Amino acid sequence: MRRFHDIGISLRRHRGMALFISLVLLLVLTIIGVSAVQTSTLETRMARNEHDVLLAFEAAESALHDAEDLLETVVTTTVFTSGGNNGLWDIPDLGDPNRWDDPDIWTGGGSVVASTSVGTVVAAQPRYFIEHIASIEREENAYQIDDPYAMTATDRVEIFRITALGTGGTENARVMLQSTYGRVLD
Repeated sequence: MRRFHDIGISLRRHRGMALFISLVLLLVLTIIGVSAVQTSTLETRMARNEHDVLLAFEAAESALHDAEDLLETVVTTTVFTSGGNNGLWDIPDLGDPNRWDDPDIWTGGGSVVASTSVGTVVAAQPRYFIEHIASIEREENAYQIDDPYAMTATDRVEIFRITALGTGGTENARVMLQSTYGRVLD
């Protein structure tokens, strides 16, 4: 009789151990599941942010192209002023702070809204401004352009810096691009 009684106690202990092991395995599986959900949520956010920055980059790139198209129509540098006439700025003084760091330049008349529509996928239309930063004269190549008999020919290239700001799907995604553009004015 005693033997059967000992066996019954032993079976109860094993049943309790099976319950404990099942609970531990359930806890481990729950932790793995929660971790997988958190990882996929983080990856989704990262992909969304990457897409948002890409939209901002494309918007800024379209503003750069608009500014280059505008520069192709410019015939004189007198339209570039120290006050930023419709987004056209004169050569900055040495030691002046960068204009693109001034937040007011992106909201007022210091910059121009790009004419290329980027649709409603971005939070704000891209903007740009152009700075006339230098005039470069070269004499070694000038006689291929002007009258070689005048002996006064120069190859004068005007250099401009274009700064564009694009915004992505949210105001938090902003990309600023700059390019340098040079051309001979007619």
